[in-house]
Amino acid sequence: MKFPDSYPPAERLPITDHRHGHPIDDPYRWLEDPADPRTRAWLAAQDRLWHDSAARLAHRERFLARLTELGETGLVTTPVWRGRRRFHLRQSTSQEHPVLCCDDRVVLDPMELDPTGLTTLDDWQPDLEGRRLAYQISRSGDERADLYVREVGSGAVVDGPIGGCRYSAVAWLPGGEAFYYVRFRQGVLLHRVGVRGDDIPVFTRGPVSYGVQISPDGRWLTVSAGTASGGSLWLADLSKGDPAVPRLRPVQDGSHARTAGAVACDGRLYLLTDRDAPRRRLCVADPGEPGVWRELVPEDREAVLGAFTVLDGDRLLVSRTRHAVGEIAVHHSRTGERLGTVPLPGSGTVASLTSRPEGGHEAWFAYTDAVTPAEIWRYDARTEAATLWAAAPGRVTLPAVSSRHIEYASADGTPVRMVVVARPSDGGPRPTILSGYGGFGIPLMPGYAADSLAWVEAGGVLAIANLRGGGEEGEAWHRDGMLERKQNVFDDFVAAAEKLIADGWTTPDRLGIWGESNGGLLVGAAVTQRPDLFAAAVCSAGLLDMARFHLSGLGPSWTGEYGDPEDPEHLGWLLGYSPYHHVGKGTDYPATLFTVSAADTRVDPMHARKMCAALQWATGGDRPVLLRYEPDVGHGARAVSRSVGRAADVLAFLAAHTGSDPA
Repeated sequence: MKFPDSYPPAERLPITDHRHGHPIDDPYRWLEDPADPRTRAWLAAQDRLWHDSAARLAHRERFLARLTELGETGLVTTPVWRGRRRFHLRQSTSQEHPVLCCDDRVVLDPMELDPTGLTTLDDWQPDLEGRRLAYQISRSGDERADLYVREVGSGAVVDGPIGGCRYSAVAWLPGGEAFYYVRFRQGVLLHRVGVRGDDIPVFTRGPVSYGVQISPDGRWLTVSAGTASGGSLWLADLSKGDPAVPRLRPVQDGSHARTAGAVACDGRLYLLTDRDAPRRRLCVADPGEPGVWRELVPEDREAVLGAFTVLDGDRLLVSRTRHAVGEIAVHHSRTGERLGTVPLPGSGTVASLTSRPEGGHEAWFAYTDAVTPAEIWRYDARTEAATLWAAAPGRVTLPAVSSRHIEYASADGTPVRMVVVARPSDGGPRPTILSGYGGFGIPLMPGYAADSLAWVEAGGVLAIANLRGGGEEGEAWHRDGMLERKQNVFDDFVAAAEKLIADGWTTPDRLGIWGESNGGLLVGAAVTQRPDLFAAAVCSAGLLDMARFHLSGLGPSWTGEYGDPEDPEHLGWLLGYSPYHHVGKGTDYPATLFTVSAADTRVDPMHARKMCAALQWATGGDRPVLLRYEPDVGHGARAVSRSVGRAADVLAFLAAHTGSDPA
């Protein structure tokens, strides 16, 4: 197949917006409308082109088979205790979706709700007694979840659907007859089970993200309202007055810091905050005087504090991430004194630290690393020992790989770290995938991933860069890669690529990049800023038109991270790197694959459509620019078979254009 002669035609229209002194060309704006007959015809032609091209990928079936094998680990999560009942998710090697269990009995199976596999369980929360379950499901990937309530014992659905509950926090009142929840863009409401159309708004601060939580004894309500730059925290004593009109008092209001708070089993208000501590510290307060804080566990200058849980015997467990490696420390819950550490099975990721709401001597946490599927460990404060509580249900044969942490300097001299995973080798440049994220304070942590292992097993190198904008090094690290400093993220990524080349891991003609969502923006910027540096690129669900990202999907909620295109100064920042607006005619671009889902309600697929058309028109080389389109899934969770299929296509594409030979 000859490229670019085989690309479907896409009319370039003479559309130029003039905003705040900037002329902004937008020749493919017609591709924003998925219902436009021209868009449908173009998309159908792109789909045929992709399938024709994919059929020629030499190692597609090999990757599909191996990914299926490596993915047969199943899933188990940390337990959530309510009353005397234990809830957790479990997924066997033959199941498309995880199922929710209560004391090892299945209480909710998404495949029973929808045998097509297009319905996902997005979130769930048992009541304080463990008798009722609030759960959210969405269909075909749209993530606009509906909330239901069912009896745990009988399985009878007693309420729902309640719409607009996109990953809503749910906080049950004692007795299981009412709960607080978050409705998308409407704030916190009180819902009484079985009463329809009479939900009571109790807290709203506009289009921000909300959290809501109730203390184990049901007395204290905490409500958070956050943006990319900070947030507020409020507290109410529900023992005084009507829960429909809680008397919320500010713990932190309108700050540029982020603070999460909860009243624990010992009756104290614990506050996890980055106020005056970019890597976070833990404070405590009397719920009766929530404005008076006392520092309990100070900031560690080398590690980011992530979570905590309170146990009996004045024991406090605190998890941290030290340069993308997890650890758990034991502190005295009254004095904050560090007493020791929880032994871990390796240098990997620690997540989901839980204990019984009423305390106790036990805690549970998840652990994973590059060759360890997520497993659950139990820590006993009486013996100070950690033991394996639940391994992944499946067993797979894993390749021998090693990982190492590498430090390099970005364009401005800032030291940045990345993890490189590879099989033992005599050296020499190898096909390499470089990945990153660099946004929203989200860290990229080491963990088991079938696609990563399949690539490394085939002789490739996987590199994950801990870019600014992410959360690997705390809130200051995040802020140094957002708004007017977003270019730092792309500079960090390019510097990682140059380090891999300089150290002999790979060469430009063997280097591929892969990113999703905000990571897709990263890939788009890298391709348009340094097309000479990469052989191939995969952009999954990426933001690419930064002049109009705020007009669709969840774009309006991201202006705190990227900037507001309606603001003259912000528009200048955005146009400085917007990938769609930096496509240059005649440039020899890397082989590029856009993967897109029609039902994506986070990142509008129009970004990929417009960028694909622009690159196909502009490229001066013969490497392909392709679009892989799925009509009935979205941005988030999907069935196992759909995930494996996409990963196999991506790896086969990258292998074809970086010289990898899985055989």
